[in-house]
Amino acid sequence: MAATLDIRRPSAHVAEVWLNRPEVRNAFNDGVVAELTEAFRTLAADEALRAIVLGGHGKAFCAGADLSWMRTMAGYSWAQNQADAAALAEMLWTVWRCPVPVVARVHGDCYAGGVGLAAVCDVRVAAEGVQFCLSEARLGLLPATIGPYVVRALGEQAARRYFVSAERFSAERAQALGFVHECVPATALDAAVAEIVAAIVANGPAAVRACKSLVQDVAGRPIDAALRADTARRIADIRASDEGRAGVAAFLAKQEPPWR
Repeated sequence: MAATLDIRRPSAHVAEVWLNRPEVRNAFNDGVVAELTEAFRTLAADEALRAIVLGGHGKAFCAGADLSWMRTMAGYSWAQNQADAAALAEMLWTVWRCPVPVVARVHGDCYAGGVGLAAVCDVRVAAEGVQFCLSEARLGLLPATIGPYVVRALGEQAARRYFVSAERFSAERAQALGFVHECVPATALDAAVAEIVAAIVANGPAAVRACKSLVQDVAGRPIDAALRADTARRIADIRASDEGRAGVAAFLAKQEPPWR
């Protein structure tokens, strides 16, 4: 199977994962799904890693499902379709639960499953003029496996519209809706991504991972006694940790913390 990813390590603390099928606008097939799953499982186990940038080579970030793959799936049985969808769901979950923050570098159009891939990232930076589209309904399908992540990232009200209408919406609109965190000129995209990555890397490595987990674990939960106890335990754990103690000591002494 040909490699569908270009994985780079520009520094000890940062990894880059590039979708590398520019001839088909970085569309998914089963090979891409399998490679992304394996890549993020491997990166998740790397304790030195502090940030991951996810981008794409060529004109598009990701155009959704590959047409050849869709032709093959057209002849699948229900069981084959279910197994195929389960693999995609597992890939999305693997990126979503990767303990290392993931920054999406969306330089070109982002459709269907590509929107889902962007949605599972923690920070999304897009170039002005990029188009997003949840196009599944046009084909008589629905964005099911990506749905939980897109609804969280895009918001329920916007998802109601764009799931059922399959309209395109711009990066500028995506930013107004809160899906895109930064929308910048294409020439400024790399600098914007680098600035966010530098900000993440400057923070306590264990604290950053704990912060990512905290957001995922508390979002949508009722603020009840169990949640209050859980959050109290989390802050006590990190205050008592070596990193927490060192960070507070450095701050009080007006010194740089050891992880910098």
